[in-house]
Amino acid sequence: MPLEYCEFSGTQEKCKLWLKEKDEDMYEEVYGGVKAVTEGVEKATIEDEASDKKDRTVVKDKSAKLEAKLERENKKKMASRVLIKRIERTKRKCVTTIYGLDIFGVDLKKAAKMFANRFACGSSVAKNNQGQDEIVVQGDFSDELLKMILKNWPNVPEENIDKIEEKKKKKAESQV
Repeated sequence: MPLEYCEFSGTQEKCKLWLKEKDEDMYEEVYGGVKAVTEGVEKATIEDEASDKKDRTVVKDKSAKLEAKLERENKKKMASRVLIKRIERTKRKCVTTIYGLDIFGVDLKKAAKMFANRFACGSSVAKNNQGQDEIVVQGDFSDELLKMILKNWPNVPEENIDKIEEKKKKKAESQV
């Protein structure tokens, strides 16, 4: 990436370190004056007649904010879970739902189509009770889905995938 873009990439510190290692003359040329300007900004004060000359320094580093934002998103991804839930409907019928794949950047519609083609069953994207998208696959494919997710999307860690089995409650025999 050209040096001009480093400032806006969100990884300015990495660019600085790389440039310092590879070409120290260029580093001094590009970032040498930055220290003097930064020190001048830190020492500068804005005078306001009404506030009796309060000292204020204005230091905003956009790249640091971007790096922090990327780090927060990464932590959120690592803390989030993918749930594969098998739900019994009637006698021998069941449905498998997959929730949480969208957090890892998976296109749910494409994934649903892939599951439908692979397992020769109905598969769609639907909203759950909380209003969030999930994939609904008709049939009991929880083990195969787990393997398929790990194979097709390596950015989804295996330790973040949970399998849940939900059985339908039977009526008590005394109420018959």
